[in-house]
Amino acid sequence: MAVTDFPYETFGQSSGQPAADESSPGTRSIRDRVVPPMRGSVLWGWLGPLFITVFGGVLRFMGLGHPKAVVFDETYYAKDGYSLITWLVERVTIKDADKALIAGNTDIFQKCTEATLDKCASYVVHPPLGKWMIGVGEWLFGMNPYGWRFAAAVIGTLSILVLARVARRMTRSTLLGCFAGLLLALDGLHFVLSRTALLDIFLMFWVLAGFACLVVDRDRARERLVDWYETSPMSPQGPWLGLRPWRIAAGLCLGAAMGVKWSGVFFLAAFAVMSLLWDFGARRAVGLRNPYSGAFSKDVPTGLVAFALVPFVTYMTTWTGWFVSAAGYGRNWDQATSSGPIYFVIDSMRSWIQYQWQVFSFHSGLATSHPYMSDPWQWPLLLRPVAFYYEGNKGGACGAKDCAEAVLGVGTPVIWFGALAALIALIAWYVATRDWRAGAVLLAYAMGWLPWFYFAITENRTMFLFYAVPMVPFMVLAITLCAGLLIGPSAKTPGGAVPLRRTLGAAAVGAFALLALINFWWLHPVLSAELIPYTEWKARMLFDKRWI
Repeated sequence: MAVTDFPYETFGQSSGQPAADESSPGTRSIRDRVVPPMRGSVLWGWLGPLFITVFGGVLRFMGLGHPKAVVFDETYYAKDGYSLITWLVERVTIKDADKALIAGNTDIFQKCTEATLDKCASYVVHPPLGKWMIGVGEWLFGMNPYGWRFAAAVIGTLSILVLARVARRMTRSTLLGCFAGLLLALDGLHFVLSRTALLDIFLMFWVLAGFACLVVDRDRARERLVDWYETSPMSPQGPWLGLRPWRIAAGLCLGAAMGVKWSGVFFLAAFAVMSLLWDFGARRAVGLRNPYSGAFSKDVPTGLVAFALVPFVTYMTTWTGWFVSAAGYGRNWDQATSSGPIYFVIDSMRSWIQYQWQVFSFHSGLATSHPYMSDPWQWPLLLRPVAFYYEGNKGGACGAKDCAEAVLGVGTPVIWFGALAALIALIAWYVATRDWRAGAVLLAYAMGWLPWFYFAITENRTMFLFYAVPMVPFMVLAITLCAGLLIGPSAKTPGGAVPLRRTLGAAAVGAFALLALINFWWLHPVLSAELIPYTEWKARMLFDKRWI
């Protein structure tokens, strides 16, 4: 596709104002204003993102079983996943279980009789869904590094496709969608977590999927509203827009995010408000006399189903194994079954709520020092990444006297520092234009970042850089939206940019993508545990004292 044919909605043009006089020359129809058309080929709208996804998937699956070790917090989640697919609940493991696993021995759980089940129940502090997902890979490929990392690689790869598609929908540009997918594929932190059995990549995926569903729902709701506007008599409040399955799907995804980590609740609350604000804007855009009362009476009830009932049911479903098993921590099975089915439900819920309170108390008081801990204000600058794995080798196997293998959980600096500039630009853009895309990206980024300030300031909680991975897709979206501003809208659209600006803008955006690729290629050996000379490993430590 030539640069001059680059399809892109005019930025800064509000779609939240009352309908204009469509008889005026050059004025867009209300349909084009409220739901800008998706330009370009539908086929390439899928093939382009899929090509980028395959590229990212190849990167993530190559050497997935290396290093053959239990890396960082895999020591918890790999074993918990295997326990869930075996026992339906997490169980206590034997001493030196990690060594046994690497040696090929999967008999790693303590032996218990029916009378001592409570002694084998493992106290865990995160909901089970992410560990169930890890367990699926172990069920398919065995209890080995490839098996316990498989699900993370699949989810990390799928997130590239989801981001590319949602960026395409937000910008109405296939090329910008592919640009977003490429940047996510090249981010170092996303890459490392896609190859490690930790929970955060699953949290990131469900948050991104929920956001993507809401963006689709926004388009679908506006399409229905315009259809009504064009074919039905006007009313002050407008129509009911139906059950809105994409919003229900968003609620399911956000409930799943909470089923991985509780921090998913921040996104659920923020996205619920965001969706309602979008409903206000849609009804105002078609010139309804009472858009706010219309949204409250016709959109909020189904919104409560999508953002309250569906997430709750989804979250509770992730605990099914705990409810149906007698071996879960704090289950109190004997007491629950002693007085009939009604008491079973009541006592089971009471035991579950008590367990949740214990977990909440644990997270609130988690202040153990760790050499790789970092505060949230340090994350955007990559000041303290996490060394997931390091193995020195003095045998000269790499062709030098001293060798090193390392997995450093760090983002690609070109992308992260570029995102800082893009986010600042988005703040200015949103203040100036109230563009919904800038507001949505800023809100999602803030929900992945700002809540951690509270825990850092008030509770001195132990935190790590990889907690920031749910922010990464929205950092990429910020860069993508700014790339669209730089290039400008197609000359075929009202107010389109001149060809020279689009050519120079496209060159700048292409240069940024190339820099991100080079930066990722440079870091790749210390992201994937490649055996390299120690001097090369050290040369890749951007901030010498902080990255080591």
